[in-house]
Amino acid sequence: MSLYFGATALGIKLKDSVVVASDRRMSYGVFIMSRNAKKVFLLDNKIAIAFSGLYGDLRGIYRILEAEFRYMEHVIGHKPPVYAMAKRLSLLLYSYKAVPFMVEALVAGLDVNNVPRLYVLDALGSITEEPFAAVGSGATLALGYLEENYREDMSVEEAMDLAAKAMRISMERDPSTGDGIDVVAITPEGVKEKTIRVKVVTE
Repeated sequence: MSLYFGATALGIKLKDSVVVASDRRMSYGVFIMSRNAKKVFLLDNKIAIAFSGLYGDLRGIYRILEAEFRYMEHVIGHKPPVYAMAKRLSLLLYSYKAVPFMVEALVAGLDVNNVPRLYVLDALGSITEEPFAAVGSGATLALGYLEENYREDMSVEEAMDLAAKAMRISMERDPSTGDGIDVVAITPEGVKEKTIRVKVVTE
């Protein structure tokens, strides 16, 4: 993972739900610009996108995807599936491969019949589907914890707690990750969100 993709985002796929999380620190190099930067966004109550990387790039990409989502919904007459939005993001990122956006992303949500999906994208638009994933400068730390503790049969509350714990582990060692955690769960019953304020104390 490159330090260019500062911050950490992660996702967890369950039997009928998905959970995504990200930290709230916006940093450029060693300077912290903000401690209140949102990096998890809902396109609607079925699809969420979580980012790591340069904040200006990820906000710009989200605005493009939000417009694309509304346009596709209008044209096809129903909400586009999760893969359609992941593929649209993939094509957008690949089209700028000469001067790429400095972001990595997770696209997560529920398709028809509440089938969960979790897609991982790098800065050039490579796309894979995973049961759990992490991106950004703290991804290695988060992935180690997720791999040790992930279970597909977890409850939504257990998965949200696991996501928060994995983010805390990243915050302890990665200087680009910190200041708070946004956790979003998309379930058949609707969206659950919580923000956790975190202050890492070093001795």
